[in-house]
Amino acid sequence: MRNSHNQQKHDLRRLASLFLIASLSAPLLAGCGDKPKAPEKGSKQSEKTELASKSATTSGQEKPEVKGAEKLLVLSAEETQTAGIKVQKLELQEKTEQVVVTATIQANQSQLAHVAPRVPGRIVKVNASLGDKVKLGQTLALLDSIELGEARSSYLQAVSEAALAQAGFDRAQRLNADNIIPEKEFLRARAEQEKARAVLRAAADKLRMMGVDPGKLSGSIFPITAPFAGTVIEKRAVLGELAPPDQPLFTVADLSVLWIESDLFDKDLAKVKLGMQASVTVSAYPDEVFKGRLTYISSVMDKDTRTVKARIEVPNPDGRLKLEMFATTAIHTGSGAKALIVPEEAVLLVLGQPTVFVSERGGFEPRAVAVGERAQGRIVIKSGVAAGENVVVGGAYALKARLLKSQIGDSD
Repeated sequence: MRNSHNQQKHDLRRLASLFLIASLSAPLLAGCGDKPKAPEKGSKQSEKTELASKSATTSGQEKPEVKGAEKLLVLSAEETQTAGIKVQKLELQEKTEQVVVTATIQANQSQLAHVAPRVPGRIVKVNASLGDKVKLGQTLALLDSIELGEARSSYLQAVSEAALAQAGFDRAQRLNADNIIPEKEFLRARAEQEKARAVLRAAADKLRMMGVDPGKLSGSIFPITAPFAGTVIEKRAVLGELAPPDQPLFTVADLSVLWIESDLFDKDLAKVKLGMQASVTVSAYPDEVFKGRLTYISSVMDKDTRTVKARIEVPNPDGRLKLEMFATTAIHTGSGAKALIVPEEAVLLVLGQPTVFVSERGGFEPRAVAVGERAQGRIVIKSGVAAGENVVVGGAYALKARLLKSQIGDSD
């Protein structure tokens, strides 16, 4: 009996130990595996939980970035007109193969003259000013020359002696015909006449070499005249100063045809040849293209720059092209594939990305594009738009300003 009673006590202690272990383990197991019960809907705890969740979502979410294709700018008809917006339908155009180089505008050296006196003289009158248009033979200035005065005196003396010798020869000829004088005297008179005529010719030639017409000479004053019709582009003549023959008083140039001087790289030499058509643009007239022709390619390459001088002749009848202007020259070497081409002002940089504005859905959508070659104020669009779409080619800057303003407002 005693053994049975002891066994029951041992069993009771064992059960108590197991119960204690189980009761201590229950909270731990509940924390690891069981999910907390959600608060009932409509309770204060539920409302606080929902507000906290929304707040966390809003603060953690980034604002949407304004990209070209995601922002449609809508303008009223009045705003569109005020901004000067012009739209052009994109069409595939034949892309001209060309060699584009920078250049400077120079005078036609075949029609350029540095006008200087042939003998030294003091300037007594100046008739032409810088920029004046002059005609062939027009007097630019008057000079007074001692040397010319001496040459004129020699010429007048030669004229007198020639006249006297001619009269003596005429008399000897008449007397010789009547056998009044011997043949020897007649021959002497003829020799004197020929000698006097030779001296007169020499005196007249000397005046002509000085730039003076013997028949129009008056004292020691002589004119400096324009060698051809043109424009006075340089003037150094100052009243009262002495003008030496080695210093030009005026530079006259015919500016109706100008030379466009450029440098061709050796890689482009195989593409160009004399007679090719060329287009010239200058920043002063960005919307205008001046047509010309390639007339000269140098036979010598610059060893430092590895370029060859080339020249394009361009008509300049209205005088809008000025000497020493910088220009961009495109030599047309042939026709290539078709491409989408727009004016350069249609493509703007928006946040560093070339962008055009496409008219659609009642507004203007900024569209990022990839661009290609630029020449003569036009640019090739490689991708981003398609043929048939309407692109803004005028007033794009106003749309860009509106777009940037809206982006600034969205970021506030």
